[in-house]
Amino acid sequence: MTLPVAVTRCIDQLKAEHEGPLCAYVYDLLALEQHIKAMREVLPDNCELFYAAKANPEARVLKTLAPWVDGFEAASGGELAWLHEQCPDEPLIFGGPGKLDRELDIAMQYSVSAFHVESVTELRSLARIARQRGVRAALMLRLNLKLTQAPQSRLVMGGKPTPFGLDEQGLASALQLLREEPSLELKGLHFHMLSHQLDVDAHLALIRSYFLTFRQLCVDHDLQLPVLNVGGGMGINYQNPAQSFDWPRFCQGLKGLVDEFGMGATRIRFEIGRFISAACGYYVMQVLDIKSSHGEFFAIGRGGTHHFRTPAAQDHNHPFTVMRGTNPPQISGQDVTLVGQLCTPKDVLARQQPVAQLAIGDLLVFSLAGAYAWNISHQNFLMHEPPLKVFIDG
Repeated sequence: MTLPVAVTRCIDQLKAEHEGPLCAYVYDLLALEQHIKAMREVLPDNCELFYAAKANPEARVLKTLAPWVDGFEAASGGELAWLHEQCPDEPLIFGGPGKLDRELDIAMQYSVSAFHVESVTELRSLARIARQRGVRAALMLRLNLKLTQAPQSRLVMGGKPTPFGLDEQGLASALQLLREEPSLELKGLHFHMLSHQLDVDAHLALIRSYFLTFRQLCVDHDLQLPVLNVGGGMGINYQNPAQSFDWPRFCQGLKGLVDEFGMGATRIRFEIGRFISAACGYYVMQVLDIKSSHGEFFAIGRGGTHHFRTPAAQDHNHPFTVMRGTNPPQISGQDVTLVGQLCTPKDVLARQQPVAQLAIGDLLVFSLAGAYAWNISHQNFLMHEPPLKVFIDG
């Protein structure tokens, strides 16, 4: 793929300014801002867009997104504190299983917009802490129900046994507790059934099931709920980015569903991570060595999966571009496996991929490295130096 001019210039400047082999993350904040603005422009009027910070919690990324999103979603006490520090005026929602009592207490101090309750045990803890503080805690129940439209994607987290959310029995117990507990205020229901969705029609069918279930539960239990959180899960096609989730077409279909089901008075809330930030990031490794082993070529780069775990986590060959240096090519028209510096055969970023030319000193630039990349990596393994971080902001 062809790298954006601003990214190429930034990498060239990095290489010129730093002695020794280069290893860096480059984040294009201008492209990130353009992307989030485009997402907002096509979103139906009654919809909210929160950023799931677990995808990439870099402070500069958060502050670029803050003017364009409705708030941030934290999935741990650590994320919650970080978001409150970096974006103190932005609404926060607090999800994730296994919340500690002290995390719930801190979240109340931060006046989070809503707790996403994952279990009846958590609901009881929230009620007790709210009573102790003399406040009323706003919450949403995360549901894991069997839907009429079964979700389909590479990673399904609902509609089957998982540690996430409440099944039918858990929902009944939670609603009974809510009726008895004045310190809790149910604001809505929360579904997040899958990730890595590329099929727009399948996701619209899933949203249809969410709407049907939401309306039926409100009727069955005499609920007046202002918010329906439909999670995220919009996927990136790492092998062919042009075939990633079609957000504009999805939003067009979503508008039709809102009209069909009379959901215009309900706030439809999205919390999206990967689809928002993936394309803004690039991981750069300089080639240290090229060798042949049992008939296959390997290029060893300055870095590896301890910096950039995405290829291993997704079990794919990550897309990359070669930025040629001045050294004559050592291999031409060959398949090459791109690896890092770790003492494990699992340190592979792309296996047996064709390259036109490659030499020691060339740069390997991995695109789509702006989500679930540096922050999910086993950064301290072998205690290599961390990569540089550079932000393009104009």
